[in-house]
Amino acid sequence: PELSEEPPAEMVKMTKSKTFQAYLPNCHRTYSCIHCRAHLANHDELISKASGLFRDLMNYLVNVGCGPAEERVLLTGLHAVADIYCENCKTTLGWKYEHAFESSQKYKEGKFIIELAHMIKDNGWE
Repeated sequence: PELSEEPPAEMVKMTKSKTFQAYLPNCHRTYSCIHCRAHLANHDELISKASGLFRDLMNYLVNVGCGPAEERVLLTGLHAVADIYCENCKTTLGWKYEHAFESSQKYKEGKFIIELAHMIKDNGWE
């Protein structure tokens, strides 16, 4: 009989690919996705709370993907922003500031806004 390059059907094992997820140290207070509990940031990454707007400005996030940038007029002026989403459950969480057109807003470039409705506090919050 000729040799086949494919294994017989009974020998093929199907494996489900697993999404890689970054885990932050348990010694820090962390923010997680409220929908799937994937870690998003240490509390130390919080830059400011936008009181009354239900969102926080964060310096660095893990386990998030970024969509294409587009120009939007926000409360603080014109910005190029990209929606961000949880890499684990694909829920849109907020946006990333790619470019600020006003000089007073340049500090936001490369930073992230997370809507509080999509975030939960873990590890030692009171």
